[in-house]
Amino acid sequence: MAMAVGENRVLDEFLVIAAQGGDAGAFNLLAHRWQRKLVAHAWRMTGNMEQAHDAAQTGWLEIAAGLRRLTDERAFPAWAYRIVSRACTRQIAGAIRHRQLSEQLACEELVEMQGARVDPDLHLDAARVMGLIQRLPPDQHSAIALFYLEEMSVAEVAVALDIPVGTVKTRLLHARRRLRSFLEEKDHA
Repeated sequence: MAMAVGENRVLDEFLVIAAQGGDAGAFNLLAHRWQRKLVAHAWRMTGNMEQAHDAAQTGWLEIAAGLRRLTDERAFPAWAYRIVSRACTRQIAGAIRHRQLSEQLACEELVEMQGARVDPDLHLDAARVMGLIQRLPPDQHSAIALFYLEEMSVAEVAVALDIPVGTVKTRLLHARRRLRSFLEEKDHA
């Protein structure tokens, strides 16, 4: 397994260098190799497949535009995940703003229809709650997936998620604890 991971990284590094040199075929192969991983990462962050595809597409536009500025081809995985993470963050923030505005308008309509006063904070609580992905919060799910499934180091996960190394370690710790409690719940059920 370690040999295959090493060979894949070397191939990716070669494709990055070739794509930086203007080889469109190398860029297309790189995109083909990484598309599923980046969409899966975006899905873990957003919890929505359509948003995940949109975030990955946005990410690829930014990757294409900035690939020549990447100075270390070995950093491509963390760099690409970071770009997609930021696209997801922008998308989630936009969705929250849209949801808050919709809920505020719905509250105003309800007030107009009923002539009563409604506390908008009760409705905004729902906007603050992001769905869980496989019962883990998205930040913990993303950290766990990158660390274990993508076999990235803690430092690479930190770059990919644009967070400090200590935060990655904390998320991994909390995710492991939560997973352990999920397993214990299942054993007792």
